[in-house]
Amino acid sequence: MMSQKNKTNIGMAHSILKRAQLSPCAAALTFEGYSQTFAQFGERIRRVAGMLRDGGVCQGDRVGYIGLNHPCFLETLYACGCLGAIFVPLNFRLTGSEVRFIANDAGIQTMMADANFIPLIDDEKDHLHCRRYISIENEAVGWERLETLLSDREPLNLLEHVGEDDIALIMYTSGTTGLPKGAMLTHGNIFWNTVNVCFIEENMKGASLTCAPLFHIGGLNVTTHASLAKGIEVVLHRSFDPGRVLQDIEKYKISTMFGAPTMFLMMSQHEAFGTTDFSSIISVTCGAAPVPVPLIETYAAQGVSFCQGYGLTETAPFASILPSDLATKKIGSAGLAPMYTDLRIVDNDNKALAAYERGEVCIKGPNVMKGYWNRPEATAEAIDDQGWFHSGDIGYLDQEGFLYICDRVKDMIITGGENVYPAEIENILYGHNAIAEVAVVGMPDEKWGEAVVAVIALNPNTDISLEELRKYSESKLARYKLPSRLHIVDVLPRNPAGKVQKFVLREQLSEK
Repeated sequence: MMSQKNKTNIGMAHSILKRAQLSPCAAALTFEGYSQTFAQFGERIRRVAGMLRDGGVCQGDRVGYIGLNHPCFLETLYACGCLGAIFVPLNFRLTGSEVRFIANDAGIQTMMADANFIPLIDDEKDHLHCRRYISIENEAVGWERLETLLSDREPLNLLEHVGEDDIALIMYTSGTTGLPKGAMLTHGNIFWNTVNVCFIEENMKGASLTCAPLFHIGGLNVTTHASLAKGIEVVLHRSFDPGRVLQDIEKYKISTMFGAPTMFLMMSQHEAFGTTDFSSIISVTCGAAPVPVPLIETYAAQGVSFCQGYGLTETAPFASILPSDLATKKIGSAGLAPMYTDLRIVDNDNKALAAYERGEVCIKGPNVMKGYWNRPEATAEAIDDQGWFHSGDIGYLDQEGFLYICDRVKDMIITGGENVYPAEIENILYGHNAIAEVAVVGMPDEKWGEAVVAVIALNPNTDISLEELRKYSESKLARYKLPSRLHIVDVLPRNPAGKVQKFVLREQLSEK
């Protein structure tokens, strides 16, 4: 039995700082034309850690971050790991009230933000319990400026030891009841996901490009963290711009990138797609929804293949991976469970089902989250006493163990790679005085994968337009959650128990 003192530190920060020792002169991070070596990146991480410690951040404290992609996101994430603190990235698409809930639920001590989102936080300050606010770029009233704080700060040398079960970050997922839940991802979860990735697809050899939001587990933990840990340069984009992505694939000889199908579709529709040199690409990784066959074929014509996967925030994220060499042989499949993760399909009694039988997808392995922050009951519902995480997705395994996703138990909608839960939207829409009944469903959409569709029965002598509906909701819901289609019906279809039959709605809408 290995004693605690002899255990290797597999913490996120330790991995990157160790890489800085092993590859000090190699390029680590390139952002808007400026590159840092691993030595420079490591020093920045230690200085940010020292600055946070000066402000009272200790082991277990939470540090929040809201902003577009920026090197400071990663520096702060790893700096938290140096202190044994917990990093809490916030989805910058959320409204003020949604951010307020998450910040207070997590108990964020220090909030960091870029200039775009300082006004949003300022509007909520009276309701937040944060003790410190730091602007990562510009001067702002009531905010300390990061570069000023770092100007005379020596790098922190003494780092806290973190164990596999210590929480590295809390990532909030939208809740089916309208309240988000914070998935507690440990340093061990992140480490084992990285190991799984390295065993299945060797596409991180040249530079990786990150343009998906880092606050998403996909943007952070599919290629970004793994690339840095391996000593591979990450070309970081502040946000997704298809033309700039195509330009930088050629400029930096990118070997891989992660994105949602919508992103790859928009790239394929850009005027520069046909003339871009993709020869450096080994394969691109796509998640959040299956890649349509025509899109696979469009990229194949350019010599680019897709590595697809299925996963969740709670599984850090990979639950299955379909290697690029099987993309056209196993069309529709989400792949196999990776090396150190197991999959099974269960019935309503939690009994494992045979091949091709449909049931709930369950995942087990060291990449499965510790639980939900401050939600013991939700944790117990999600992770059974055998350690299996219940995904809420319906699927089946074929005879070779390849996973196929069929439907969602909880009616979740995936639009543009973002998870949207109908209950949250329905709760808001019910407040409109014209609405008697409402159901929100996802319908196929060529651009976004799925569209958020509101089906409404009106109160007598009332009317409502899509524009009015969106305007009513825009201050309460993130923009990607706003309905993009509206259908008026006389009454919603219900079963004998009174529950809305959303599958009937989808059938009716698909016929129109």
